[in-house]
Amino acid sequence: MFLRRRSVLHLVPNSHLKNSTSSFCSQSLTFPQNQQQWLQTFQHLQSLIDQGRTKPAQTVFKSLLLSNAPYSFPSQIHSLVSKPIFLQTLLPFCSNPSTINRVMELFYSMKNEGFILPICFINSLLQTLVHLHQFEKALTLFNDVVESGIRPDAFSYKKAVHSAVMMRDLNKGFELIDSMERDGIRPFVYVYNLMLGGLCKGKRLKDARKMFDEMIERSIVPNTVTYNTLIDGYCKVGEIEEAFSLRGRMKAPYSEPNIVTYNCLLSGLCGLGRLEDVRKVLLEMEGIGFLPKGFSCFLFDDNYVCENENGLLDGNGTQVDERTYSVLLNGLCRVGRVEKAKEVLAKLEDNGVVPSQISYNILVNAYCQEGDLNKAILTAEEMEKRGLRPSYVTFNTLINKFCETGELDQAERWVKKMIEKGVSPTVETYNSLVNGYGMACDFVRCFEILEEMEKKGIKPNVISYGSLINCLCKDRKLLDAEIVLGDMVGRGVSPNVEIYNMLIEASCSLSKLKDAFRFFNEMIKNGIDATLVTYNTLIHGIGKNGRVAEAENLFLQMTSKGYNPDVITYNSLMSGYAMSGNPKKCLELYDNMKKGGIKPSVGTFHPLINSCRKEGVVTMEKMFQEMLGMGLIPDRAVYNEMIYGYAEDGNVLKAMSLHQQMVDLGVDSDKVTYNCLILAHLRDRRVSEITHLFDDMKAKGLVPKTDTYKILVKGHCDLKDFNGAYFWYMKMCDTGFILNDRLCYELISGLREEGMLREAQIVSLDLNSRVQQLEG
Repeated sequence: MFLRRRSVLHLVPNSHLKNSTSSFCSQSLTFPQNQQQWLQTFQHLQSLIDQGRTKPAQTVFKSLLLSNAPYSFPSQIHSLVSKPIFLQTLLPFCSNPSTINRVMELFYSMKNEGFILPICFINSLLQTLVHLHQFEKALTLFNDVVESGIRPDAFSYKKAVHSAVMMRDLNKGFELIDSMERDGIRPFVYVYNLMLGGLCKGKRLKDARKMFDEMIERSIVPNTVTYNTLIDGYCKVGEIEEAFSLRGRMKAPYSEPNIVTYNCLLSGLCGLGRLEDVRKVLLEMEGIGFLPKGFSCFLFDDNYVCENENGLLDGNGTQVDERTYSVLLNGLCRVGRVEKAKEVLAKLEDNGVVPSQISYNILVNAYCQEGDLNKAILTAEEMEKRGLRPSYVTFNTLINKFCETGELDQAERWVKKMIEKGVSPTVETYNSLVNGYGMACDFVRCFEILEEMEKKGIKPNVISYGSLINCLCKDRKLLDAEIVLGDMVGRGVSPNVEIYNMLIEASCSLSKLKDAFRFFNEMIKNGIDATLVTYNTLIHGIGKNGRVAEAENLFLQMTSKGYNPDVITYNSLMSGYAMSGNPKKCLELYDNMKKGGIKPSVGTFHPLINSCRKEGVVTMEKMFQEMLGMGLIPDRAVYNEMIYGYAEDGNVLKAMSLHQQMVDLGVDSDKVTYNCLILAHLRDRRVSEITHLFDDMKAKGLVPKTDTYKILVKGHCDLKDFNGAYFWYMKMCDTGFILNDRLCYELISGLREEGMLREAQIVSLDLNSRVQQLEG
C-alpha cells in the first residue's frame, strides 16, 4: 500500500506545467510550535496506538494535518501516513476543498523523500482539483505521480484528460490518450467524449469527425453524449446536413436521440433561418412525446387556439422544455422576427408556460441588437411586472448598448439602477464602460473605472485591458497602449494574442515596423502563438511600406508553420506588389490564389486593376469583366481605379458612363472620383464641362482641396490654356490653398508667353512672398 518511487517515467509533462512546489495555504488549528513539541506529539501518538486508542490517535493526527506549520520531522509524519488507521483518516481530507491544500503539501513533502500515496488517494485529489476548476494543478499532480513511478489507472487518466481539455491543450489530451494505451488501458467512451467536446469548441470539426470514425473502427460504441457533442458542433458551424446525418445514425439503447439532440438541431436551423424545417422538427418532437400535441401549430399558426384546459399540456402531462422555447425565441430574433418572438412568448404565458429570465433576456438583447433601446427597456420592465427579477445579464445587455451608442450618461444611470435593484455589477459591466469611454477617447475616465473595479474587489481581466488598449491604438496613442500593457502584466493579467494583434496593427498603421516586430517577438517569447490575423497584419504592414521581399518571406514562414493563407493574405501581398509597380507578380499571386481554391473578394481587385492599368486599358477592362463574372459588385475604390484608367487614356465617354453606372448602383462618389472625371475631361480637351463637374462636386459636400486645384491648373497648362490655368490658380488662392513651386514657375512662364504680364507678375509676387516667409 505504501510505495517507494520507481525510476520509470511514463509521461513527460508539458513545458507549461510548472514543477511542483508547496505553495498551498491551509487552515490553522492547534499544532506544535517547536521541535520539542513535535517530538512529544509523535511520542503521544505512538502511546495512543500502543494502547489501542484509535480515535484519540486519529484526532491528534488530524491536528497535525490541519496545522499550517512546516513539518519539523517529515520522515516521522510520512511513516504515520503508512499506518492503515491514519490512511483511513487522511482519505476524507483529499476530497475536502478546505483541506486539499494541506494534503497536497503533504504529498509533495512525501514525494521529495521518495514516497507516494496510494492511487486511490491521488484519484481523490485529482477529482477535488477538477471539481474546484484547478485544472493546471490537477495536470501537474498527474504528471508528478507518473514521474514518481506510479502507473495511473483509468480514473486518473480521465481526470487528466478532462483537465487538458478544459485548459484547451488538446495536444496534451492526445498525448494522454496515447499514454493510456501504452499503459494497457483502453480509452473508453467518456475520454473520447471529452476530446470531441474540446475539438468541437475549437471548431475543429474535421478532427472531431476523424476521432469519431476512429471510435467506430475500434469498436468503441458512441453514446448519446458523443452524438450530441458532434451534432451541436456541426450546427454551430452551419453544417446542418452533417448534423442530421449523425442524428439518423443514433439508435437505442446506447445513443437514442433526446431533447438535447433536438434542441441542437433547432438551434442550428434557426441560425440558418430555415423556419420551415424547424416546423418539421417540432412535429417530429411532438410525435416522440418531447412536446405537447399541437405545439408546432400553436407556434406557427396565428389563428391556432389551444383547446386543452391545462394550456400547453397534453394528456400525458408533457410540458414545453425551457431550452426548447428559448432556442426558438432566439432563432426568431436572429432572423429579425423579434415581434413574432415576443408574440410567441406572450402566447406561451397565456397557455400556462411560466417564462424564465432567459426568455426575456433574449428579447432584451434582440431589441438592443436592432437598436431599439426603448423596447428593450420596456421588455425589462415587463419582466419585473411578471415577477421575474432582472439579472446581471439583463442590465449588462442594456448598459453595453448604451456604451456602444455613446450614451454614457445613460449607461452610468443604469449601473446605479442595477445596484439599487440589488444586482451587483460584474466585470462585464465595467468592461462595457471602459470600452464606451475608450471609444469616446475619455481615457481619464477609463483609468478611473479600472481603479473603481479594484476598490470593489473586481479584478480587471484581459478584456478590460484589451478594450482600453484597442481604443488607445485606434486613437494612435501607441505609447500609452504599451504602458497599459505593462500595467496589466504587472497586475498579473496575461495578455492574449488579440491584444498583441492590436498593438502590431497600430504599429504597422503608424509605419513603426520595428515596434510591430518587437511586439511579435515578445508575443512568441511569452509562449503565445501567432494567428493568421497576426501574419496578415504584418504582411500588409511591411508590404505597403514597399518591403515586398520581406512580406513574401513572412508569407513563406507562415505557410511553413501550418497556417493556410486566406484571401486577406493574398490581397495584402498583391497590394504591396501593386504599390511597388510589379503587375506581373500581382497576376501570379492572383493565379496561385485561385488554384488554391481561395475565392477572390472585391478587395482582391483593388491592387489587380491598379496594376493592370499600367499594362493598358484593355488588360484593365478584362480584369474588371472577370470580377463582374464572379458576381462581385464593384465598390468605390474599384470604380475610381477604372475611371482613372479611362481618364489617363483620355476616354471621357467611358469614364462618364462608368460614373453613371456607379451612381445608378448607389455607390457614392468621393473627391477621387471627381478628380478622375476632371482629369478625363482635360485629357479629352472638354474644358467647357469642367466648371459643371467642379460645382457638382461642391454641391455633394465634397470640398475641393490642393489635389483638385493642382489637376485643374496642370491640365490647363498642358492644353496651353494659361488663362484658364490662371483662373483656377486664383480660385485656389481665394480658398487658402497653395500651388507648388514647380507648377507656379510653369504657369508664370506660360502667362508671359501669352503676354499676360500682369497676371504673371501676380503669381510671381505670391511665389516670392512665400519663399521669403520660408527663408525668414
